[in-house]
Amino acid sequence: QVQLVESGGGSVQAGDSLRLSCTVSGRTVSTYSMGWFRQASGKEREFVAGIMWSGASTAYGDSVKGRFTISKDNAKNTVWLQMNSLKPEDTAVYYCASGVSPYSGLYIDNYRYDYWGQGTQVTVSS
Repeated sequence: QVQLVESGGGSVQAGDSLRLSCTVSGRTVSTYSMGWFRQASGKEREFVAGIMWSGASTAYGDSVKGRFTISKDNAKNTVWLQMNSLKPEDTAVYYCASGVSPYSGLYIDNYRYDYWGQGTQVTVSS
């Protein structure tokens, strides 16, 4: 059974940093592309960052480019999202997700991901 467990969320001030973790079981991050999405209250879920199964490519949503960095450790089967220079508009529940197929491309659409974590809340105050 595939499980994704996020951690690292919290309440911070604008300009602070947070590092989210996503630990995966039942599927390896070395064969599945992984993504981070977020959903703010009353808004649709949006793509934040993704990393290809090979690690060769990453992608970011426009609103986080230059501030967020996605990375992974195949040996730990874990994906991270380093978030710097946080803004109040980054406030949301952040979800980790695993791509539908192994050895596939890197996608920004949430229907390309079939397993999701429970989410971790990030709150940024001004």
